[in-house]
Amino acid sequence: MRALPPREEGGGAGGGAGGRRGCGETPPPRAAADGAELRAGCGRPSPPRVPRPRGAPGERPLSQGLSVLVGLALCVTMLGLGCAVELGQLGRQLRRPVGVLLALLGQFVAMPLVAFLLALIFALDEVAAVAVLLCGCCPGGNLSNLMSVLVDGDMTLSIIMTASSTLLALLLMPLCLWLYSRPWIHTALVRLLPLGAVSLTLGSTLLPIGLGVLIRYRYPRAADLLVKVSLWSLLVTLVILFILTGTMLGPDLLAHIPASVYAIAVLMPLTGYALGYGLATLFRMPPHCRRTVSLETGCQNVQLCTAILKLTFPPQLVGGMYMFPLLYALFQAAEAGLFVLAYKVYGRDGPKQEMLGEEEDTDISYRKLKEEEVPDTSYGTVTTEELGAAPTELAQTAL
Repeated sequence: MRALPPREEGGGAGGGAGGRRGCGETPPPRAAADGAELRAGCGRPSPPRVPRPRGAPGERPLSQGLSVLVGLALCVTMLGLGCAVELGQLGRQLRRPVGVLLALLGQFVAMPLVAFLLALIFALDEVAAVAVLLCGCCPGGNLSNLMSVLVDGDMTLSIIMTASSTLLALLLMPLCLWLYSRPWIHTALVRLLPLGAVSLTLGSTLLPIGLGVLIRYRYPRAADLLVKVSLWSLLVTLVILFILTGTMLGPDLLAHIPASVYAIAVLMPLTGYALGYGLATLFRMPPHCRRTVSLETGCQNVQLCTAILKLTFPPQLVGGMYMFPLLYALFQAAEAGLFVLAYKVYGRDGPKQEMLGEEEDTDISYRKLKEEEVPDTSYGTVTTEELGAAPTELAQTAL
């Protein structure tokens, strides 16, 4: 009988189907349906390779510049917020803390609950749900201060609500994130939720806020200028972030953002505006304060949300959801603009009618005065009766 040649271990192209391979050796590439490879002799499958999206944050040097831009935008925003706070107004609000209570109910009761319910209704995955919850748990933003001016709102109330919600966020934002992320607790992203890093990012905003309060106290004119700069930088930064992020992530990945995320970005600020107006109505506030509370509730601090997503979460896990706060900023500004337009068109008819009524009353009063012919009794004037009586008195004196 002819002896069979010994079989080579690991021979053949790629070792063959039955070839044996050590655990430390790298297996050859193989086309598999599920994309996973089995390590021969190890008894467990190797994790599948997940291709990173083109231009994902962290791959290009542009990402570092984007991180710096996000950090600077957050500092400028918080500095402008501090410059808008006056210590006298803050003391009055603390003695009668209606604005603080409204900020607490609007930003950390209503909006987190709205974000949570929308994430459940649209059945979002853990990544999209965390982005939506994070945006819903953020404090109020500076956009509401600008919009409150345009709708003739209570600017003092707007500033107090924004500042107090920012301070309350140090404790309540991590708490709301932990509470409302329980349905996704079995996912890796939620189990590794960086609540400590979120708190650290929130704490870092105290320094520019305190510096802004000091500038307001010592240099009021410089504080007014910094408030205007912060409001304009808000708009410019959002446009730059939207363009740069779209360029880095690429249009393909932007197209893969689910339609439900876009729907939430539209519905969430609109619901916040409605709930804020209802909350102010429940407190029996005047109309201009209702408009202010409405805008404060719906406008979120998207710079803070963007900074937390950018600086605390792994970029390969966040992916396209990094765009959600920018989408929210786009729709909240558009809906607030419609709010302002509706007020400019319809909201001033009542005051105009009142002013017309006052003018008519003034005209009627003037006519009555003309008809009554009230004599001028100022010093030095002489009436007709006095002129007639003067010769009579002279005649009597002569007699």
